[in-house]
Amino acid sequence: MATDIGNLAHTVDAAAVMGLLPAKPRLLALGEPTHGEEALLELRNDLFRQLVEHEGYRTIAIESDCLMGLTVDAYVTSGAGTLDEAVERGFSHDWGAHAANRELVRWMREYNDSRPASDRLRFAGFDGPLEITGAASPRQALTALHGYLAAHVDAQLLPCTLDALEKLLGADDRWTCPDAMTDPARSVGQSAEAGALRLIAADLVALLEEHAPHLMTATPPDEWDRALLYGRTATGLLRYHHWMADTSPARMTRLVSARDRMMAHNLLALAERGPVLVHAHNSHLQRRKSSMRMWQGPVEWWSAGALVSARLREEYAVVVTALGTIRHHGVGTPPPDTVEGLLYARPGDLSVIDARQLATTLRDAAPPPRTSPWFGYAPLDPAHLPDMDALVFVKDVPVVGPRC
Repeated sequence: MATDIGNLAHTVDAAAVMGLLPAKPRLLALGEPTHGEEALLELRNDLFRQLVEHEGYRTIAIESDCLMGLTVDAYVTSGAGTLDEAVERGFSHDWGAHAANRELVRWMREYNDSRPASDRLRFAGFDGPLEITGAASPRQALTALHGYLAAHVDAQLLPCTLDALEKLLGADDRWTCPDAMTDPARSVGQSAEAGALRLIAADLVALLEEHAPHLMTATPPDEWDRALLYGRTATGLLRYHHWMADTSPARMTRLVSARDRMMAHNLLALAERGPVLVHAHNSHLQRRKSSMRMWQGPVEWWSAGALVSARLREEYAVVVTALGTIRHHGVGTPPPDTVEGLLYARPGDLSVIDARQLATTLRDAAPPPRTSPWFGYAPLDPAHLPDMDALVFVKDVPVVGPRC
């Protein structure tokens, strides 16, 4: 494919990325096409440091458990606990095992040292308390929300006592059974107790909203924000568990949609606080419908990025990452007629591309999508180029440190 794209490629730095955007977005997302590669996480760290230091971003959010993330945030903002504790207890999906994630937390704490509270960096997980094999019990979110309200509103307004709530919740292992992901009959999500808990969660959130004028002045802003987070998480988890127990063909679509809806609500809440940098898989950040093939067939859903973009419009921007090779996973040199192949043929190991201009340049060439021999890497879909704000291309992904 003889196409000149030299004038579309730039050095990967904050200035180049911002130069491709019409205005500074409130929420700037960087996607990756595979998880667990230290080189990509190190690239994220370098770019996010520059965006913090030169563009004033003050929250970094990653694809990790939103409740566990509170531990990391406490460490980076106030030094609560230790770096080891923050990394061990503050990440889901084993993200804490990656050296680059540890370095990110260490740097954020160092950056905040001696800075006033108003200028400190904040950390957030924006995923739900979900793992590949299942979902957490709603206990933490529900009891924390109940406790917050019990301390600040008339007890007669609460839909139930804490004892009644605990009785309905039962043992946590009822909720976390890993077999429920593939066997709906193992899920408690549509039991009578789960149904009652969904009503209670809705009533607690309604109570939170009805008393917002008092609660927002009676409690510190961070405490109010956590209460809202507990409400979103409780209702989102109970909805997710409900669909885990579903036996219809729409089950997996409802599950992945529920997850990204939780992500989107968390991102929108963070964006209300100020400018946010986001890092996650491309499939959670793109504007077009996401898709993947699972054991029961293909699944399509609107990602968190698509949902957020519909709300924030030009205040949301997404930078997608594409790769040339991941040789340790059998992903070799891309075919020359693919977008990755065209970029691979250029000199240089790393570049940021004007994605929309690239789409225009390739309009008549119609490059085919690349296929991957490894399920863990999602190649670029050329049809998505017009909906990207920028494209980062990494020519070869080396093995750096531990990977999962």
